[in-house]
Amino acid sequence: MNLEELSKMYDFAGRSVTITGGAGILGGEIACALVGLKANVAIVDRSPEMAERLVKRFEPAGGRAIIVYGDVLDPEVMQNTAQRVLDDFGRIDCLINAAGGNHPRATTNREHTFFDLPPDALRFVFDLNMLGTIIPSQIFGKYMVEQGEGNILNVSSMNAFRPLTRIPAYSAAKAGISNFTQWLAVHMAQEYSSNIRVNAVAPGFFLTDQNRFLLTDEQSGELTARGQTIIDHTPMGRFGDPEDLLGTVAWLLSPASAFVTGIVVPIDGGFSAFSGV
Repeated sequence: MNLEELSKMYDFAGRSVTITGGAGILGGEIACALVGLKANVAIVDRSPEMAERLVKRFEPAGGRAIIVYGDVLDPEVMQNTAQRVLDDFGRIDCLINAAGGNHPRATTNREHTFFDLPPDALRFVFDLNMLGTIIPSQIFGKYMVEQGEGNILNVSSMNAFRPLTRIPAYSAAKAGISNFTQWLAVHMAQEYSSNIRVNAVAPGFFLTDQNRFLLTDEQSGELTARGQTIIDHTPMGRFGDPEDLLGTVAWLLSPASAFVTGIVVPIDGGFSAFSGV
């Protein structure tokens, strides 16, 4: 293989990528990068208006982008979403399951112990993360089976490797996503086509709207005790930037990783490798 052939592997011209949770900080950055790589990108979110901030970044890029309402917990809505992608782009090549999150009432603290966590909050977290990955994979994966090829990329978390304090439901749900990634990779390859690949990325600690004031003080901007502990256990000594995901995501979606399926890649600055001593 020569360098020209290798560089062409990262040319996404004519390929379509659907990103659930695409209006979020991480999903939005991935969307912008893929449009820049000439992909046709469908940003799917329950709050599509949040994606409007990305439109100006798409204008000089090589690909196209559409913003579509979607609820990852509603199969009928996701079916309509898939049809919209087909109507606009003609194919379903890649799915990135980036929708997910935690719930304040599923988080322990001094006033709200583990024994007080209500089932409805726990269920919300499990459903959003687990079913919110499985249902889109069912809907979009079926089209990939019909095509004989496709690529599903899930978003797990460092919680799946090292369960964190305070967030038991989120940690367990993300561990489930890692397990599901491996299961679906084997299932698709054995039952349908070895050209349908399923992998995941496991981001470490990235500052997002969801966790910013858990890791930094809202007024001073200084690290909280929890934020400092994370930095102390991250060999690279910083939080991740959304851009830090892009190389791994592009690789896993590209033909450069054609013989890779069923893996979960930590993007964590070495957090998962550090024993603490």
